[in-house]
Amino acid sequence: MVTYNSIPAIKDTIDNVLSLKQDHLIDFIIIDGGSTDGTVKLLEEFDSKITYWVSEPDKGIYDAMNKGWEKADINSHILFLGAGDKIISLPNESYLKQDVIYFGNAVLGNDNIFNAKVDIRLKFGNTIHHQALLIPKKMHIQPPFNIKYKVYADFDFNQRLLKQSKKFIKSDQIKSYVMPGGFSQHHKNNEWYYIIKINFGIMYAFVGYAYHKYQILRKKTPNV
Repeated sequence: MVTYNSIPAIKDTIDNVLSLKQDHLIDFIIIDGGSTDGTVKLLEEFDSKITYWVSEPDKGIYDAMNKGWEKADINSHILFLGAGDKIISLPNESYLKQDVIYFGNAVLGNDNIFNAKVDIRLKFGNTIHHQALLIPKKMHIQPPFNIKYKVYADFDFNQRLLKQSKKFIKSDQIKSYVMPGGFSQHHKNNEWYYIIKINFGIMYAFVGYAYHKYQILRKKTPNV
């Protein structure tokens, strides 16, 4: 989990993850960006139950996520949460393979189901949520996020995995709740289109532009 000045939402996520440790082999890593709102005191209270935590300034959310990736066990499947996010269900560890990326659906805010998918649409839109995405660390040993991207470095990583023909499998055993108003709500369209262009070319960037406009229209006009 990555966080910064997120009291009281961080407590909800900590309680959620710790409850899952009763039935799953989970290493819980928390990277805090140097919070001043009482987060550090809370982390100290849970110190014995958290695998690793640190509170220090960073260069943004993806720098923090890279730090978490670096600390993760080499044999683990990595999933990222933000403060307020929750894991609803996870597969049993015996189900997971080291050469497979597993993903599932996410509940966005008030029961709006995000139907995750990995197909051609991932070439022009981010069709999976990192809160419901398990990536084997062995698939990318070094921290994977390009911190020059301020909003969509996770989208870039997902596209690079697709470009490398990595195997994705959807599992109904993976489901998470995504707290509304999170970091992904900070749109930076030029960065989005640039990532698509770098990974799949200018034609897909144009498709991504059209797809983005269509999604905006759908939200404004439910019958579209």
